[in-house]
Amino acid sequence: MKRFHNQTVVITGGGGGIGGATCRRFGNEGARVAVFDLNLEAAEKVASAIRAEGGTAEAFKCDITDRASVNAAVAAAEANLGPIDVLINNAGWDVFKPFTKTEPAQWDKLIAINLTGALHMHHAVLPGMAARKKGRIVNISSDAARVGSSGEAVYAACKGGLVAFSKTIAREHARHGITVNVVCPGPTDTALFADYKEGAGNPEKLMEAFTRSIPLGRIGQPDDLPGAVLFFASSDAAFVTGQVLSVSGGLTMNG
Repeated sequence: MKRFHNQTVVITGGGGGIGGATCRRFGNEGARVAVFDLNLEAAEKVASAIRAEGGTAEAFKCDITDRASVNAAVAAAEANLGPIDVLINNAGWDVFKPFTKTEPAQWDKLIAINLTGALHMHHAVLPGMAARKKGRIVNISSDAARVGSSGEAVYAACKGGLVAFSKTIAREHARHGITVNVVCPGPTDTALFADYKEGAGNPEKLMEAFTRSIPLGRIGQPDDLPGAVLFFASSDAAFVTGQVLSVSGGLTMNG
């Protein structure tokens, strides 16, 4: 039997690079996949690919910054696929500028997507998990939260907040049989990273610098992330909670 047979899994930002790769991996491992994304067309593309491979998946439009949208998407997912067993908070957005060149309106958007959005998802899903006395939550943060990243001050602050929030929720809900863990990607070849390179003004030079600094000698790919995510979501990690795992090719190391 596949690891996630008969389990319903929600992945936010499921139409993107890391989110899409994670959705497909869950689909291959037997899950009923709810692909949440603001871009419904992108979400449906991922869901269709899962179904084409024999899996079960449906796309749901969800604006994680809007609580009404979150509530509607969660209700629809549970009505169509069943109670949520696993929540993956993956959706994110960034703007790449030195902090003093950013504006408060950008801070508001960064906080809304990268922190408040995850709070909305937890708040909508946790009561059901607690009532059923089981659940797995994996939050996608960033190595920027662990070590900082030039040009990403507010993003790093949000992702650092998500780490602290995850540890607190892990403590609050351990008695309900719910585990909460965090995966921190390093530089990964996604649309967001492409924007980061362009913002740097010299994408080729930046790419060379990152590649030299990563011990494994390459930028991460979206398919490098799902293994860690699915581990935390699986029964193999039943006694693991409140933990943070970097998936960065060794760019950051912490004993």
